[in-house]
Amino acid sequence: MEQMSGILYICIALPMIPMLFILHDKKSRLFLGYMIVGATVCLVAGGINLWLLGLFGGDGMYVTTNITPISEELMKAIPVLYFAVLFSDDRDTLLSISFSLGVGFAVLENAVILTQQINNVSVLWALSRVIGAALMHGACTAAVGMGMSYIRKRRKLFFCGTFSLLTLAIIFHATFNVLVQSNLRAIALILPAAVYIPVTVIILSRRRKAKKNG
Repeated sequence: MEQMSGILYICIALPMIPMLFILHDKKSRLFLGYMIVGATVCLVAGGINLWLLGLFGGDGMYVTTNITPISEELMKAIPVLYFAVLFSDDRDTLLSISFSLGVGFAVLENAVILTQQINNVSVLWALSRVIGAALMHGACTAAVGMGMSYIRKRRKLFFCGTFSLLTLAIIFHATFNVLVQSNLRAIALILPAAVYIPVTVIILSRRRKAKKNG
């Protein structure tokens, strides 16, 4: 499975790298770069998750609901924290790169799961992965990125704030994983969209107002 993940990474993520040298706009390169980072994090997380699965006796249900939400959200947060601390704490930029990272992670993850369940997949399955897992990964990482734009400027809140943001992402991720493996799978698929849609509407509304006032 790890070999297949590597092959899919080569096929999906590596072809994006030449685009970094072609894109003229700096922000476009940044967002695409963080999608590639997200896929890279997913590749690394896959190997770590396999090790964790063996460590906990192959109990997939326990690992996916209690362990991997922690390991994956921590790994996804590191590149976002790195950017926020060393480069910029601009809210729109952090929100965009963190969501790009989460989507890049989800793209490779979906491709890996597709190869594992190739005989059972359908268009409905693909749509459920987009609406559910892809939005979940994007929303969790975006919450950390957006939150960092506030706490980065307040040193007293930096450590406790970062911990709180990571805890929020981990709990949301774990809740999704629990629901998606239960009889409440439909709720799991709705949950990320129920967060994404109103937040996106608020963000777009604020941007329109700022544009009018500016």
